[in-house]
This record gives sequence, structure tokens and C-alpha cells, in this order.
Amino acid sequence: MPSDMILNRRAFAVGLATAAALSALPRPALALSADAAKALVDKTVATVNSIINSGKSEAAMLKDFEKLFVTYADVPTIARSVLGTAARSASKGQLSAYTKAFQGYISRKYGRRFREFQGGQIDVAEARAVKSYYEVISTARLKGEAPFEVRWHVSDKSGKDLFFNIIIEGVNMLASERTEMGALLDQRGGDLDRLIADLKTL
Repeated sequence: MPSDMILNRRAFAVGLATAAALSALPRPALALSADAAKALVDKTVATVNSIINSGKSEAAMLKDFEKLFVTYADVPTIARSVLGTAARSASKGQLSAYTKAFQGYISRKYGRRFREFQGGQIDVAEARAVKSYYEVISTARLKGEAPFEVRWHVSDKSGKDLFFNIIIEGVNMLASERTEMGALLDQRGGDLDRLIADLKTL
């Protein structure tokens, strides 16, 4: 067999082996883009609009809002951020129970806030890069009220494109909930288990 054919076959074999090895290596996640961040908020807002205009009872709507938060929000990151320094000393079991309780609490609280938009509409406008995340700007249009902004902060640090903060009429969810959660924990003498139990009823 001619030497050039042998070399070509060896090169081909080496190429296949290299490709196989590279395909087995973990690949970095694709970087979040403005279009991807906007697409996430488009889907979230479409779901919000569908829920608030569904005509369902408040209880049914709040269940739907919890599903929305679980699907489109980075709940573990939000929960841990809101708990602050207390998260560092919590056990794995406590953090898991707290995150679950917080998920229901935040869904009910912001679900009721979004329910006030019933009969209105939220329109997504643009996305822009801010540090390590994207901010997506939308406008809420309610009957009989002047339009106002709802801003969504989107990141892919969890491995998925998810929102981790909402700013409604200038009210920052993470900042306000961090203050609120700190006060609730202080009222319970720093007892995280009591806080977890009470979050289920708030």
C-alpha cells in the first residue's frame, strides 16, 4: 500500500479518535444572549397573561403561578439570596425545606400582585446586558391606569435561562424580600425551622 495512503488512513483514524475524545468532554454552557433572555421573558409573560385572564378562582390562579415560578424562575438562587447569612449555617435539610416553603410563599405573594393586572396586558420591549446578566424591560398596561415598567433579571448561571429578580414599579423583589425575610426571622429569634413552618401559611 502506498505510504501516502497509509498516512491518510492513520490521520483519519487519529481524527476520529480525537473527535470522540472531545465529544466526551463536558462542554461549557452556551452564553446567554439578549435574544435568549427576551425569549424567556416572552414565555413567562405569555403565561402570566394567560393566568390573569383565565377567569379562574384566586386559589387556582395561585397554583398556576407557583408552576410558573418553578418553570421560569431560579427559585433556589432567589430563596438563598433572600435568606442571606442565615443560609450559610442552615443544614442541607433545612435549606431544602425552606426553599420549598419559600417557593409557595413567593408564588402566592407575587401571584396576588400579578392578579391585580387582570384585564390588562404585559408587553415585552427589549433586553440589555447588565454585568453578568440581562435585564428585560416590559410594560404593564392596566385599564384605567398609566402604563408602568416591569423589569426582569435573567441569568443562565443555574445551567438554564431563568429569571432571578423582578422589579415592579421600581420595587425590587430581591431587595424587598431580603428585608422582609430578615425581619420575619428576627421575629422568630433566628429560628429557621419556625420561619419555614410559618412561610407555609403566609
